[in-house]
Amino acid sequence: MSSGEARFRQTGWPGLRAKLFHRYFLLRRAMTLGVRGMVIDRANNAVFLIRHTYVPGWQLPGGGVELGETLEEALTRECLEEGNIAVGSPVLKSMHFNRNASRRDHVAFYVIEQFAQTGLKRPDREIAEAGFFPLDRLPEATTPATHRRIAEVFSGKPPSPYW
Repeated sequence: MSSGEARFRQTGWPGLRAKLFHRYFLLRRAMTLGVRGMVIDRANNAVFLIRHTYVPGWQLPGGGVELGETLEEALTRECLEEGNIAVGSPVLKSMHFNRNASRRDHVAFYVIEQFAQTGLKRPDREIAEAGFFPLDRLPEATTPATHRRIAEVFSGKPPSPYW
């Protein structure tokens, strides 16, 4: 008996039907999911921002969640890649619909206060610049979404449903 036959005998038609429906909805209603993290240096009242080589503006580190990856795994990977920042105990703050990216994109937003930076991030093909910025001296080209997340964390504004 093949493994496929064994699985069918274990799950039967309802299990196969559920898998077929899942595949149909995956193709018909595919959704993209990303993560962003606000790394906060409380001692200096600063946040970590990056500037990509391929999109304008300063923003929070983050990116797409890869197949088979959890939200926290994606956040940990992105913070390490984009800022040499090892994340400890991130806290999920809010979820947002990113209608500027597509009609199906959502972003999980985390606050990170426990971290270690393993050295300054040097420019590469993806990241043009990166660093900590005091809240009262954010770069002029900080994106509107980044300003909204900062206001939600530091000023207590309610989270917007939109990125």
